Amino acid sequence: MNTQTTIRGPLISMAGPAFDGDVVVVGKTRAATGVAVLTLSAVSGARLPSWTPGSHVDLDIPDLPTRQYSLCGDPSDRDTYRIGVLLDPGGGGTSWHIHEVLDVGDTVHLRGPRNHFPLLEASRYIFVAGGIGITPLLPMLAHAEEAGAHWLLEYGGRTRGSMAFVEQLQRYGDKVRYSPEDETGILDLAVILGHPRDDTLIYCCGPEPLLAAVEAHAVNWPPGALRLERFSPRIAWDSGGAEEFQVVLARSNRQVSVPSDHSILDAVRAAGVNVESSCREGVCGTCEVAVLEGIPDHRDSVLDEDERKRNDCMMICVSRARSERLVLDL
Repeated sequence: MNTQTTIRGPLISMAGPAFDGDVVVVGKTRAATGVAVLTLSAVSGARLPSWTPGSHVDLDIPDLPTRQYSLCGDPSDRDTYRIGVLLDPGGGGTSWHIHEVLDVGDTVHLRGPRNHFPLLEASRYIFVAGGIGITPLLPMLAHAEEAGAHWLLEYGGRTRGSMAFVEQLQRYGDKVRYSPEDETGILDLAVILGHPRDDTLIYCCGPEPLLAAVEAHAVNWPPGALRLERFSPRIAWDSGGAEEFQVVLARSNRQVSVPSDHSILDAVRAAGVNVESSCREGVCGTCEVAVLEGIPDHRDSVLDEDERKRNDCMMICVSRARSERLVLDL
């Protein structure tokens, strides 16, 4: 195995959704306390779009907030998608509906898949999961195993009973280390990430305190070694700002003003140009738009520092402008 990290680029692009339609629940199981697993197939019976590790889908349930869920099944299975859903009492009711109401035979609307957390090729990986953050990592583990890469999963949870997919992970033996907080305490990140390597990528998903701690412990690792996916905004940005600015919609041949109390997304939609969006918090990446001119004020939790410096795309639900004018590919 090559001792240097070989990055061939993402396994899937961050293009728009390939599917936008109804799916039927063909399976519903429980993976742990408070974690439901849905298996979904297209109502039409058609094959579902291909996807790669790190992909997520939007699930739309009438009168409830749209939520994003990571695909955690087998990418080679084009007949079904599988998602794991944590029961979140403060989540607006979507997860409760999935747990308590949705049943086999019911239909829901699905958009996707998208991938803003792509698995890059490397000879070694450290995977760090906190709670339901295990879901996007499951297909990554399978890919790393099949590719013959050296990898280790550090999996933390509040209790052993709350840690989903443990039975599925048992096939990997001692490549998976479990850390139930009530038994062993929190993950020892100082040890896990204490020896930076230039041939290793770190993939982490979980609650914000874990992500912030991983970022702090990985500060001495090579640039680009750490890859994160967030469930909630890194900072609770307000999409408003102190000053109004102009946005030119290149393809629509329009110019719109973005007031201090409106987001770019709202201003663009008010001008009659429809842009798909979901979370409105800068987390899901649904509203990503290419930037042709100008300097964005990035407020999202999707792009990494290198991607922000390129200033060639932005999430218009929360981000604003540092320049007086932005030209967007809309």
